[in-house]
Amino acid sequence: QVQLVESGGGLVQAGESLRLSCAASGRPFNRGHMGWYRQVPGKEREFVANIQWSTGNTSHADSVKGRFSISKDGAKKTVYLQMNNLKPEDTAIYYCNLDLDTPFMTTSQRQFWGRGTQVTVFS
Repeated sequence: QVQLVESGGGLVQAGESLRLSCAASGRPFNRGHMGWYRQVPGKEREFVANIQWSTGNTSHADSVKGRFSISKDGAKKTVYLQMNNLKPEDTAIYYCNLDLDTPFMTTSQRQFWGRGTQVTVFS
């Protein structure tokens, strides 16, 4: 089993920066994608960014390209989301996600979620 714990959220003014962290613990892993989703109450959870664990290849949503950057520390099993030039529309709960991409497994068996960290951006 894998546990994910997010940290680094907070209240910031538009244009400022935050760095989120997600630390994984428990069962070791070397595969899959680890990254971030965000959600506002009443709306669908939205993909933000992820990183392929084995290669380091990254993907970012169009809405955050050029402002957010995902990275990882393999030894610490930790992923980071550097968020620059934050905007009010970035306000959401940010959830860490790990998908082990294991063939023929259900999502409950291969995918894990953190409890979320709140990011609030004001003008």
